[in-house]
Amino acid sequence: MSFDKHAYDEALGRAVAHARQWLGTLPDRPVPPRASADELLPGLGGELPAGPTDPAEVVDLLAELVEPGLMAMPSGRFFGWVIGGTLPAAMAADWLVSAWDQNSAMRFPTPATAAVEEAAGAWLLDLLGLPSTCDVGFVTGATMANFTGLAAGRHHVLARAGWDVSANGLAGGPRVRVVVGRERHDTLDLALRYLGLGAPIDVDVDEQGRIRPGALAAALGEGPTIVCLQAGNVHSGAFDPFAECVALAHEHGAWVHVDGAFGLWAAVSPKLRHLTDGCAGADSWATDAHKTLNVPYDSGIAIVARRESMRAAMGVHASYLINPADATGPADPFEKVPELSRRARGVPVWAALRSLGRDGVARLVEGLVAHARALAEGISAIEGARVLNDVDFTQVCVAFEDDDRTRAVTAALLADGTAWMSGSKWRDRDVLRVSVSNWSTDAADVVASVEAVRRAALATPR
Repeated sequence: MSFDKHAYDEALGRAVAHARQWLGTLPDRPVPPRASADELLPGLGGELPAGPTDPAEVVDLLAELVEPGLMAMPSGRFFGWVIGGTLPAAMAADWLVSAWDQNSAMRFPTPATAAVEEAAGAWLLDLLGLPSTCDVGFVTGATMANFTGLAAGRHHVLARAGWDVSANGLAGGPRVRVVVGRERHDTLDLALRYLGLGAPIDVDVDEQGRIRPGALAAALGEGPTIVCLQAGNVHSGAFDPFAECVALAHEHGAWVHVDGAFGLWAAVSPKLRHLTDGCAGADSWATDAHKTLNVPYDSGIAIVARRESMRAAMGVHASYLINPADATGPADPFEKVPELSRRARGVPVWAALRSLGRDGVARLVEGLVAHARALAEGISAIEGARVLNDVDFTQVCVAFEDDDRTRAVTAALLADGTAWMSGSKWRDRDVLRVSVSNWSTDAADVVASVEAVRRAALATPR
């Protein structure tokens, strides 16, 4: 086989055609998939052919076989979990990332993508109101962003206690206490498990899931400690009282990490940034550009104020790695993330920010919040429905008269197919949880979705 500059033409052309067809279905397409994985597998699997298949035919076959199993997650009527869509510039940039095929680990051999990511990182720090001296690493998602920030924190607090975790591991060293609010996201526990830090210490929260400063103060003590705060409760959207909590934690020498998977973006809006007051005083932050900024998947962002701790926790040096950075200059990308081999994740983030501009990013976030409030208002007018949370950001939790009816309405809504809203459990109640994360959601989507909930409620006996 040899390189032919025209070898990609037909396959890429087919991919563009199928992508356009898929995107064109989203305004009217029912949200749920029409086929299960078990139903799709026979066509996709079986015995692998002995000989080659034309690349364009492979693309056609793939598109045809998977189409019934695709959920319309990019639809403006998808409100499940916390999943954004993809802005046009970000999607196109992501295609270029695949075509360029750069392993974006080092500044010297891949300067183009390294420079793009550094520019995107500087824009992010400015927009989020975080110190310009922070290191920014592009990881797979919010889970690994939390992992990276907490790894830096683990290194820092143990080093302060006189223990070199890189050389000695955890066994025999001081115990790192991790203090969290009772309503943190489960991925924090997952990251702590990956890091060998074990289960955290729960502290009490208020009725919206915000950590209580008094409870935090009572849990703080001597020894290496990490405090995890939250920008955006996954059910209520609430924000912890950062200014008071950060000050308390720092008084006890604790590292403060903020899980801001979707909520950290409140800081970009003059109307919403009060929700993040005091957040910039933390030591590390995690967010996911796929959620609120609406770039493709694989777009987690880890931000750490103490560069030396991030690079000590994440970096590696080997003779074959060209021009490794020192601790004071610009870091190679691999010094800030858990991987050496990775795609240029920051490129779609750069494209999204450049296409929107400062004001456009603010309008995007404000629009998501406005639609969440409109959904809450419309659903609360349905007989038997009650919105349980203060809609400060993009999350809405709805309950009906009892858990049985809430579950029944949720099931009827999903069967209807007009909109997708997740069933969940919050504060010992079953809820219908709405997360507004997609840039393309508009007023018509809100009206259609409220009417879908109304139909589901009418179809469900009380």
